Amino acid sequence: MFKKLFDRFKKEDKKELEKREDIEEIQHLSEDLIEIEEDDEIEILEAEETEEPLTDETIEILEKGFNDEIDFLEEEPEEEQEPEKEQEPEKEPEPEEVEEIPFNLFKRLKEGLSKTKQGITGKIENLVKSYQKIDEELLEELEEILITADIGVQTTMSIMDSLRDKIKTDKIKEPEMIKELLKEELKEILGKFSADEKLNIEPSPAIILVVGVNGVGKTTSIGKIAHKLKKQNKKVLLAAGDTFRAAAVEQLKIWGDRVGVEVISHQEGSDPAAVIYDAIQAAKARQADVLICDTAGRLHNKKNLMNELGKISKIVEREYSTATREVLLVLDATTGQNAIQQAKVFKEATDISGLVLTKLDGTAKGGVVVGISQELAIPVKLIGVGEKMQDLQEFDSQSFVNALFGEE
Repeated sequence: MFKKLFDRFKKEDKKELEKREDIEEIQHLSEDLIEIEEDDEIEILEAEETEEPLTDETIEILEKGFNDEIDFLEEEPEEEQEPEKEQEPEKEPEPEEVEEIPFNLFKRLKEGLSKTKQGITGKIENLVKSYQKIDEELLEELEEILITADIGVQTTMSIMDSLRDKIKTDKIKEPEMIKELLKEELKEILGKFSADEKLNIEPSPAIILVVGVNGVGKTTSIGKIAHKLKKQNKKVLLAAGDTFRAAAVEQLKIWGDRVGVEVISHQEGSDPAAVIYDAIQAAKARQADVLICDTAGRLHNKKNLMNELGKISKIVEREYSTATREVLLVLDATTGQNAIQQAKVFKEATDISGLVLTKLDGTAKGGVVVGISQELAIPVKLIGVGEKMQDLQEFDSQSFVNALFGEE
């Protein structure tokens, strides 16, 4: 009887048993049941002969017992898992007080002047290694190197005359000494204006007129100067006086937004002098420390240029006579000798007090710095050695020459 029940329940629970992975324990159950069959063989046979019908109560009891046994085998005891704790939201790490690392200006200067270094000192190093003593042939090759680096013919002749005198006077014969002699000569030329290398913006208020032809980086230089002065806690105002060039006003406004300074402007094609007038009134009303004025970079001829700059100068003199005044000429160093010619034209048009040389990082003709200082007697005040804000550096003649020769 028990065997029949077992067979019946076994068929009913076959699908459920097949899902279990622990087949071995099911097999053990089958072996136990076979032993029960052998022990109770007589009783089972008698039950089969009589074929007494099972009551509902008996079936229920047997079914319950059998299911309990199956469940016991199927369900392996699971380890009690501790209720998951609600994860606390991660706290944002408190900002560490990090000491700000100062920007290495000299290192950046050396990197920016790498092409100029290769064009001048790199060639000189190769030159002196190929000679056993200093002779006229060596000096002629040195002269050629200086001219091709855009130091300029006039300045190169002056340098070479000085070198020949020192070599003769001190009886110098070693070619290696040429580098040291040249370095001293360049420092002497540039050092004449070292007292005027800083921007003249003290005492405030101050006004800076920025002049230069289109494409030299005039508007970009204005933005970088504004950034530099703002970092010095100066209140800066910009004037969009280059009204003749398309999109010049919009470009300056973009720089104003980027740096965080106000830009005074008129419509394109307006009178530049009128823009400067309104900007001066705004600077007075807002008590600005420095007013930086962009001016026309493209005029039809030299006469128009002189007339326009003359009008602006008169307005500044009349309306802002108490302000400290600086006139900066922006030149593209990559243009070499053309930059010197531009400087001569603008010097005739207005009283230039300082030079801004841009794009020195993109040329091997950085010798133009020396040529302009010597020929025009105008101090270089700012140099651009890269595209970053801090890459427009205040010019230091000693650092410039040291970087040119790869020294600290």
